[in-house]
Amino acid sequence: MPRAILVLLLLLAAPAFAQDAAPEPLGVALENHPYPHPVRFFPVTVEGQDLRMAYMDVAPLGPANGQAVLLLHGKNFFGAYWEGTIQALSAAGYRVVVPDQIGFGRSPKPDLHYSFELLAQTTKALLDSLGVAKVVVVGHSMGGMLAVRYALLYPAATARLVLENPIGLEDYRVKVPFTSVDATYKSMLAPTREGLDRFYRSYFATWRPEFGVWADLAWRATLSGEWPRAAKASALTYDMIYTQPVVQDLPRLAVPTLLVIGQADRTTLGRGALKPEVLATLGRYPELGRHAQAAIPGAKLVELAGVGHIPHLEAPERFHAALLAFLK
Repeated sequence: MPRAILVLLLLLAAPAFAQDAAPEPLGVALENHPYPHPVRFFPVTVEGQDLRMAYMDVAPLGPANGQAVLLLHGKNFFGAYWEGTIQALSAAGYRVVVPDQIGFGRSPKPDLHYSFELLAQTTKALLDSLGVAKVVVVGHSMGGMLAVRYALLYPAATARLVLENPIGLEDYRVKVPFTSVDATYKSMLAPTREGLDRFYRSYFATWRPEFGVWADLAWRATLSGEWPRAAKASALTYDMIYTQPVVQDLPRLAVPTLLVIGQADRTTLGRGALKPEVLATLGRYPELGRHAQAAIPGAKLVELAGVGHIPHLEAPERFHAALLAFLK
């Protein structure tokens, strides 16, 4: 074959090879991403919109102890990242309910006024539909803020409260500049793969290759044709976190509470917009955990040295040991 024709054929083939190497877009409802357990849907109507809230309801593996645990995910995650915790709790005899909050995971991404009261209300309606009258509430990160609000709204239905590196242990409005929903939305429309990698790596004190799946999923979601809708929901929930602090409500908690705090965590809102000297004063979880323990009547505190923002992924054995000991 003449060299010129061979070169032409290689050039024509190159775009196909590049396309094959590109990551597959991920639907914003994660339709093509497997969950560790069957996903069901609970119908809710919010602001005139008929929605379907995704959830997993996992039965005990062994003899049931008659107790149920509710797992509430963080902002940049969804229910599937609780897989190991579901396994540990189910093996210990607990029924485990794991919703994807409206705006997250396999649940819809509507444009509405998000509030922790709204999310708590829809979660309570889900539990009522499942016949769960009383539940242990475990919340991670943003889920910790929601867990606080749930326990305050429904103390009689909350058996115990577990807060795993919750955000909102400080009022971000004091030091983090306000950003409008429109501005936050625009900043989320065109993220870079490198930026997402750095962002998710910051959650862990000790990086392991398996953690990379969360950045991969986040990046693939941005390639979806529906990404602008999901980005708008993300901007709205960021605004919810910023404008609806819970730290001032900690003294009003009236249920047995456990704080599990990874001591290497430095998570805060507004990281990219803050001067280094201001950033250094935020997200200091060793101090925040102790202040929260002092604020919550009778709270217990477990400090996990060398662990970042997600103990149940980075140090599952230590996290699950602390969780199960508290529940028993």
